[in-house]
Amino acid sequence: MGIFAKIEKIIAIALLIIMTVVVVSGALEVAWVVMNDLFQPPGFFLGVEDLFDIFGLFLMVLIGLELMTSIEMYLKDNTIHAEVMFLVALTAVARKVVIMDAKTIDPMTVFAIAALVLALSVGYFFIKKQNAPGDS
Repeated sequence: MGIFAKIEKIIAIALLIIMTVVVVSGALEVAWVVMNDLFQPPGFFLGVEDLFDIFGLFLMVLIGLELMTSIEMYLKDNTIHAEVMFLVALTAVARKVVIMDAKTIDPMTVFAIAALVLALSVGYFFIKKQNAPGDS
């Protein structure tokens, strides 16, 4: 193993450790926000704005978990898995859709996000089709 490969592996491990800290911190923050919002008057009631905040935070934690999986797979196989990257991108776009304010969003932005979701979905489909067992 060359010096650059060793440095690359050390950096990937450091990124995995940092991402683990960030994801654990994010999960704790999601729990904290949920508990605080549930016990605020009137109690055991989450408003629409609270739900959007919680879902946004929740999806951020999921994105972090997917990135951790990607780094872990990179350490095992020494390759970047495009399938996981497509899932991370789709999750990030879904997060953006969840936290957007539907009342103030420009219609062209909605079309752009729809085109992005379509492009990512088609790309993911082709990656899955290419990696499917039994296909040539």
